[in-house]
Amino acid sequence: MTNWTASFLASDHDLGSAPILRREFTLDDGHGAVANATLRMSALGVVEAWIDGQRVSDHLLEPGWTSYEWRVRVVSHDVTQRLAHDEPGRTSVLALVVGKGWALGRLGWSGKGAWYADEHAGAAELRIEFEDGHEQVIATDTDWQAVPSGITADDLYDGQDIDAGVSDAWQRPGPLDGASGVRAVDLGERQLVADTVPPVRPLAEIAPVEVWTSPSGATLMDFGVNLVGWLRVRASGTAGTVLTLRHAEVLEHDELGLRPLRTAEATDHLTLSGGDEPDVFEPRFTFHGFRYASVDGWPGTLDELCDAVTAVQVGSDLTRTGTFSSSHDLLNTFHDNVVRGMQGNFLSVPTDCPQRDERLGWTGDIAAFAPTASYLFDTKAFLSDWLRDVWLEQQHADGIIPFVVPDVLKYQPAEDFPDPDATAVWSDAGVWVPWTLYQAYGDATVLEEQFDSMAAHLRRIRDHLSPEDLWDTVFQFGDWLDPDAPPEDPAAAKADKGVVATICAFRSATLVAEAADVLGGHEAEGAEFRELAGRLQAAFRTHYLQDDGRILSDCTTVYTLAIVFGILDAEDEQRAGDRLAELVAASGYRISTGFAGTPFITDALTQTGHLDDAYRLLLQTECPSWLYPVTMGATTVWERWDSMLPDGTINPGQMTSFNHYALGAVADWTHRVVGGLTATAPGYASVRIAPQPGGGLMWASTSIDSVHGTIAVRWELVDGELVVEATVPEGVSAVVALPGAEEQAAPTGTSTFRAPVGAAV
Repeated sequence: MTNWTASFLASDHDLGSAPILRREFTLDDGHGAVANATLRMSALGVVEAWIDGQRVSDHLLEPGWTSYEWRVRVVSHDVTQRLAHDEPGRTSVLALVVGKGWALGRLGWSGKGAWYADEHAGAAELRIEFEDGHEQVIATDTDWQAVPSGITADDLYDGQDIDAGVSDAWQRPGPLDGASGVRAVDLGERQLVADTVPPVRPLAEIAPVEVWTSPSGATLMDFGVNLVGWLRVRASGTAGTVLTLRHAEVLEHDELGLRPLRTAEATDHLTLSGGDEPDVFEPRFTFHGFRYASVDGWPGTLDELCDAVTAVQVGSDLTRTGTFSSSHDLLNTFHDNVVRGMQGNFLSVPTDCPQRDERLGWTGDIAAFAPTASYLFDTKAFLSDWLRDVWLEQQHADGIIPFVVPDVLKYQPAEDFPDPDATAVWSDAGVWVPWTLYQAYGDATVLEEQFDSMAAHLRRIRDHLSPEDLWDTVFQFGDWLDPDAPPEDPAAAKADKGVVATICAFRSATLVAEAADVLGGHEAEGAEFRELAGRLQAAFRTHYLQDDGRILSDCTTVYTLAIVFGILDAEDEQRAGDRLAELVAASGYRISTGFAGTPFITDALTQTGHLDDAYRLLLQTECPSWLYPVTMGATTVWERWDSMLPDGTINPGQMTSFNHYALGAVADWTHRVVGGLTATAPGYASVRIAPQPGGGLMWASTSIDSVHGTIAVRWELVDGELVVEATVPEGVSAVVALPGAEEQAAPTGTSTFRAPVGAAV
């Protein structure tokens, strides 16, 4: 960081609470008015800045989670207006409230925390420029002091305790009781980097839709949707009264379904001050995944509680770019659930789930979901930053892209897994995600920044192939969470793990060779990875592809991946598609794929001429299916197809989340095939408008705010015709391809195209 003069500070003593680092200051006199003031701050933990008793911004959990061993963000806030009207000589207070966050709080399922730091530490630098050019700098140093706060406990998993009876005198100038000295904290190898990602902030406020008393006597609240955040509570009562708030995603037997949280307490405690004015509690140093909450200790009536509590939904503030809707209500709800689940799990890093003792940046989930994510929201800065941590972790792990990034699991290896190595789909995120960003935004910078990471991943794979050139020598998740696997063994999939891994390695090698071509100057690497792809393809044909076109393990996922990833020739691809359609029909058009196959199965069917089968699979409502959870009242995408069983009980497996975005990756197909909008050049510089109606849908629409402007498609079946309205901005080349009609160019602006309905369905 340039011009950074601040020290990271920790309290000299354990204050028994989240520490407040505090400094009084006065504006320099004789230099005119404040022209500009910028506050830069960071923490080992999470930090809120306050000036004269007011929060500096609505940003949350700053500076966010990075691979703290090597990289810590510094965030910036324009505070000019906060100081513009201060008079010289007036004493102000700059304060930092520091919580545990990811650096000190619990992470993972071991029950332990403090993996990155063993004490709270915060840093800040306030630079004030005056009219005459004079600059005043107030930076954290050992002249600051530490004081206790009313946050008596905080943890991302377990919740936050707030005592409103603790004095807020720290917000004002003057001497304080219980103040402590501070000392500088050495950051070691950590580098400070400027923040470049959208902040976490409030996204919505949601009122309860119902408050009632459960059979056990608990006071329960329903907020109507599964969200990520916390409860803001306004309460009055006797000093020392404690309100206890517990959170859960679902009800079971008419009580909070807490078992899926595992060891995460997800509980906040709020202690009333007994003051004349109501206390307002907002536990901003934690977050919960929940739809339901219980409130114990409420001093008033249920009606008063309903008016006093608001759910605050939070997440990284990404710009919405993509839309989809159709004549099918359940499909629309499913798509809404995909969006809501993404918002809850794109919180500083792309996590798997937001509620239990996990909430980690699982690479397999984002490998599957990145195309959908980058259509629905502008993920360029968010995922590009996360990829920098992918490369950092990889460089310190002999080229291995770990299961999670940031990789806290290296400190608490899971007993269920052997020693980690590069793993299909999960580690392939290091190739698939940057390629997705390049395709979505047309900016090759991400390929340039990540090329060494991408190449290192392929070389790690190459070095661990079997003598037969198959990727079957190391641990693989395979087709994780195959619906036919038992609840207690999610890795027990039908698909042969070597087949899955070898096909994925072929895809990654092909993409890295293409990335070398895009960048130029990487001819040797391009040749290297094409040769590797050729070896993998030959090995696949020799050892996994039978003479009759069957693929080893003969299940939907292996055919799906072989088709979509292009490892087959044209004849074998068609045979694979026909066999895939047979298997899908044999399953009763219920899902039979897990994490590896699910994102691609509708594409594999469509690509081989089985569109009707793809629609029947997509619109199935019996379990397992995408729409079964919708029929059960889901408002986000579930981790398991049957996270909740038809009788309303929770899946007996110990790993059950009701907010996982990975299985929502099929939304990418709905945008391209149902909606009919496909990019044919990076950044949507050219597009193909080719809706393929089916499944009884009467209309559908989709749009994306691309880097060139908004591109939109809407189709409808009207009086024997397929009527398509296409909107194309300047600078985008568009081709319209309707069933039974010749392809034609779409002009700039909004145009209408028609085709006979018999050819379209």
